[in-house]
Amino acid sequence: MERTEETKKISAMAELFKLFGDESRLRILFALKEQELCVDELAEALSMSQSAVSHQLRILKGGKLVQGSRDGKRIIYSLADDHVYTIIAQGTEHVEESM
Repeated sequence: MERTEETKKISAMAELFKLFGDESRLRILFALKEQELCVDELAEALSMSQSAVSHQLRILKGGKLVQGSRDGKRIIYSLADDHVYTIIAQGTEHVEESM
């Protein structure tokens, strides 16, 4: 692998893992791992304000970790793909092994 290509991949991975480095974002991802939810439902389930949830969802969406689909006036959020689920599951397993 060419050095600049490797450097780009490492940089992209560092940005990806930064997204997982925030507790609020992780709580949102864990909730979405279980079921698709709208902002109101996430805010209630996580005891967060709607604006805080929306802010974190914008970041997660920008990082391609979540996606939204319109349902009338609401947007229902879910994990973007199986890779996100796998990262969460592997991280959970890793943490549980060291507890």
